[in-house]
Amino acid sequence: MNKNRRLEELKARMQGYADYTIIFPGSNLYYLTGLDPLGTMERPFFLVVPDASSPFFIVPQLYWNELKESFSIRIWKDEDDPYTLLGEEIKNGRRLTIAVEDSLPVGAFFQLKKKFPDAEFKSINPILYELRLIKGEEEVDLIRRASRIVDQVFEELTKDSLMNMSEIEVAEMIINLIKEKGGDGPSFDPIVASGSNGSNPHHKPSAKKIIKGDMVVLDFGARFRMYCSDITRTVAIGNVSSKGREIYDIVLNAQENAFQKVVEGVGVNEIDLAARRYIEAKNYGEYFTHRTGHGLGLDVHEPPYITKTNGTNLKDGMVFTIEPGIYLPGKLGVRIEDDIHVSNKGRRLTEANRELLVL
Repeated sequence: MNKNRRLEELKARMQGYADYTIIFPGSNLYYLTGLDPLGTMERPFFLVVPDASSPFFIVPQLYWNELKESFSIRIWKDEDDPYTLLGEEIKNGRRLTIAVEDSLPVGAFFQLKKKFPDAEFKSINPILYELRLIKGEEEVDLIRRASRIVDQVFEELTKDSLMNMSEIEVAEMIINLIKEKGGDGPSFDPIVASGSNGSNPHHKPSAKKIIKGDMVVLDFGARFRMYCSDITRTVAIGNVSSKGREIYDIVLNAQENAFQKVVEGVGVNEIDLAARRYIEAKNYGEYFTHRTGHGLGLDVHEPPYITKTNGTNLKDGMVFTIEPGIYLPGKLGVRIEDDIHVSNKGRRLTEANRELLVL
């Protein structure tokens, strides 16, 4: 990762937009600097990017030794106010424009407003999203490795029946397998939704036992060197009802239709519409209650969002999920999700079996 290039790209896009950008710990900080998140809001720690001079960190003394060799830093002690130090560093007679992240904690924003009462504050998110939208080869490789991990987890998970296990037990098994297969951990809390629980797209695993006849939605992801994967498969336990088979086949075909739209230059909305229109044609449109996918990278949910109104055109290097689903209240749910890379070398990053498995 070339952190200097990324910071220079940010500065170039700041011209005429903001005098300073302030980045707090999180995925944007990692993207720009390669620095794992440090600190908490108890001890504020942030990167300051001026539009016309070199970036620097304001850090608590606790962390200075970890950064002194790689970055320009300004240190504050526990008895100091980091925002006063910030004010001294960027003090200017003219009215400033300061760009911050949308995820900035309210308390930190209040501190910035107090220190710079005349400043105009803007969101840096549109610029950062634009920078992060196209993944470089190194980033795609890390997402691919995270995707291989979840493929292996699904294969291992489905070697035996899940019958009589609780949803919580299966979720714990998934987390352990992710680490066993080389992941740093899950990219989000796994979803294990059996039987009627499957009709809740974001069901939290419960003590419910998985029983014969259940359809089970398994949605999980791995994190590998900070980058995320995200996969969903739906399996049947013991046997599958005719309704379950019907719904599964519709969702699988809807996903396949969406895959066919993954071509550079095509609008993102065409992917959503390809899946949505197929499900609507089968008279289940009202039960497809979410977007068709989302971007994937340092965050498990990031742009581009695969919605019917997103007119962004696909570009080489974009990575996102395609995950149509149908949810019948009180009965069952089916979702199938794969990670996609826009490339002339192929689309799918996740390659786990998509046929309906009966365990």
